[in-house]
Amino acid sequence: MRFRPAVPGDLPHLIDMLLEAYNWGGVERFTTDQLALNDNAWRYIDGWPRAGEFGVIAAVDGRRAGAVWARLMPSSRPGYGYVADDVPELSLGVVAEFRGQGVGRALLGEVITAARLAGYERLSLSVEPENFAAGLYRSVGFEVVGRNGGSDTMVLAL
Repeated sequence: MRFRPAVPGDLPHLIDMLLEAYNWGGVERFTTDQLALNDNAWRYIDGWPRAGEFGVIAAVDGRRAGAVWARLMPSSRPGYGYVADDVPELSLGVVAEFRGQGVGRALLGEVITAARLAGYERLSLSVEPENFAAGLYRSVGFEVVGRNGGSDTMVLAL
């Protein structure tokens, strides 16, 4: 598995990974067109990247396997896992055929390291409790700090 920083040209892949994250249970709940029309969803990639934002792309055997990226969401346009303007919110997606192979865990490790190097003190995210990724997030130290609709807001102290 290889990693590299996400760049503006990765936007199509980030859109695909956002779609994977929203459709985590294997049932298509959103299409790309529906994501684009839903401001609450689209804000996770709209204008990527802005100052202070960062991400990581994973590749396996030369093929993109997943991505994780951190966005600074303002209180005027918060994400589902919003905590504070200075706390980046993570989005993570893994291509279906690479799930269960450690790609998500490895991506989390990479983005946590990047956040520490950038001087951030916390990371946040939003996850539905039934999503198998919730266990992954807990296993690396994320803790539930609130609830937004049907999803838990989780925070990792760096």
